[in-house]
Amino acid sequence: MSSSTQDLIPQLQLGNTFGALFIGVIIATMLFGLTNVQAFFYFQAHKGTGITFNKLAVLWLWILDALHMFLIVHCIYYYLVTNYANISALTIIVWSFKLQIIIDVLIVYGVHVLYAYRIWLVAKGRSRALPITVGIIVILASGVAISMIWAVYQCRMFSDLVKIEWSTYLTLATVTFVDLVIASSLCYLLATSRTGFSNTDSIITKFMAYIINTGCLTSICSMTAVITCAAMPNNFVFLGVEFLLAKLYVNSFLALLNARSYLQPTTDTNNNSSDMHMRHAVYRPELNIKASQDEESQGSRKNTFKHSGDEVMHITRSAVPHRPIEVTVETNSFSSV
Repeated sequence: MSSSTQDLIPQLQLGNTFGALFIGVIIATMLFGLTNVQAFFYFQAHKGTGITFNKLAVLWLWILDALHMFLIVHCIYYYLVTNYANISALTIIVWSFKLQIIIDVLIVYGVHVLYAYRIWLVAKGRSRALPITVGIIVILASGVAISMIWAVYQCRMFSDLVKIEWSTYLTLATVTFVDLVIASSLCYLLATSRTGFSNTDSIITKFMAYIINTGCLTSICSMTAVITCAAMPNNFVFLGVEFLLAKLYVNSFLALLNARSYLQPTTDTNNNSSDMHMRHAVYRPELNIKASQDEESQGSRKNTFKHSGDEVMHITRSAVPHRPIEVTVETNSFSSV
């Protein structure tokens, strides 16, 4: 063993360096398991809707998340197994560590783009100033992430990461700011969609709670990485926290997609046929006309929260009110919001 390696051994604290990365990978595997559960639940809930944009988005995020999981596991395996007791190898940044940062950025800003797209859809029929502003902010924020990737790829040793702390602070602070903009924009659009009906307003309130909670969770993770990097720049605790960031973003978006299935009451539908026919013996317009008007008004506002593959019911009534009529219900799928 060389004298330089002997001098390095007393200074190397495996507990708060590669031990912190190992703990981060363990927690990341748990979150990846949760990603699998949520993706499976989404595909099961929408298995009869064909190929939709949301399904492709979920599949793409799952592939990126699985690739990110593979890279961080390879990183830990390289340092703790392949180069076990090889102290000199622990100071060099392996290729999988650098590549996982690129995948991390693709996941985070991919989720931001998907949120911006949902804001665009929810704002349909209103002013486009808010969704356009959010889209511009997301695009500008991606430039900050690209600068961080460039700075990391200039580093060869872990000691070089201390020199580019500015990129870590700037990127994570930008991510937190974008989270705040997206969450506040969605909450504003939902709050202005209140109808006055207790059931609809209750669903809107629950959606807002989902958005705030998921946005706070990712923002807390980003700020924790910033704080640990500033307080402990000479260890890898902040890197272990960053391993969790991509997993939290994927789970937050999947949770929002599945939120309607959690919140909406289940209804009995016939999935084997595109048309449903309901026959009523007697139709009394004096009792049902006001209720039908309320239902149509409420239904038009509920379309804001429908996802891909949801079904809308159109009721066709006979013009003769004094005899039994046939009510035909047609189910059509439409694009998600």
